[in-house]
Amino acid sequence: MILLGALVNGIGVIIGTLLGSLLRRIPNSMKDAVMNIMGLAIVVLGIQMGLKTENFLIVILSLAIGVVIGELLALEDKITTLGGWLEKKVGSSKQGSISKGFITGTLIFAVGAMGIIGALDSGIRGNHDVLYTKTIIDTFVALILTTTLGIGVLFSAIPVILYEGLIAIFATQIERVIPHALMNQFIIEMTATGGIMITAIGLNLIGITKFKVANLLPGIIVILLLVSIMYGFKTHF
Repeated sequence: MILLGALVNGIGVIIGTLLGSLLRRIPNSMKDAVMNIMGLAIVVLGIQMGLKTENFLIVILSLAIGVVIGELLALEDKITTLGGWLEKKVGSSKQGSISKGFITGTLIFAVGAMGIIGALDSGIRGNHDVLYTKTIIDTFVALILTTTLGIGVLFSAIPVILYEGLIAIFATQIERVIPHALMNQFIIEMTATGGIMITAIGLNLIGITKFKVANLLPGIIVILLLVSIMYGFKTHF
C-alpha cells in the first residue's frame, strides 16, 4: 500500500498529541522549562539542517523571495484565522493555541528531507522504513509540543498525510520526469531552507523572536524553481 507510511506518520502525530493532552496538567514552571528545552533543541536541529546546503545563495534568495510572497498573501494571518475557526469548533479556552500548534506542528513535521525521502521510498520501492522511523520521532515531538502549545498540534497530522501521500502517489512520475541529480540537489537545498524555518520556530518557542514563520513557506516553491534553473544552465552549458 503506497500510502501506508504517510498514514502511519499522521497517526503517530495524532497519538502523540492525545498523549500530550493527557499530560497538560503539569505545573506551569515545568511547561515553561519543557518549552525552552524544546525550543533550544529545535534551534539546534534547524542549524544542523541549514548547514547541509551546497549553495547558500540559493537558500537566501529562496527565503527572501518566499517571505515577500508570503507577506503579500498574508499566509500567517490566513492560517491564524483558520486556527481561530477551529478553536471555536473545538471549544479551546486558550486564544491562539490552535493556530500556533497547527503552524508549529506542520512546519516541524512536514518540512525536511526525511519526509520527502521516505515518501519517495514508499512510492517507488514500496519501502516505508524511513517514514516509520520518522513516525517514532514525530510521535514524541507531538507529545511534548502538545503539553505546551495545546491540541492544535493534532491538526498538523492532516498536511503531513497529504504532503507525504501526494509525493508517494506521484513518486513514479516524479522519477520519470525529474532527473535523479536534480532531485538530490532539491532535497539538499530544501533541507537547508527548511532548517532555517525550523530555527525560527525554535526561537519563537523560546520567546526570543516573533517570526511569522508561515510567511516563509513560499520559499519551498522558490527553491524548486531556482534549483531547476541552475540545473538547466549546468546541463546546457
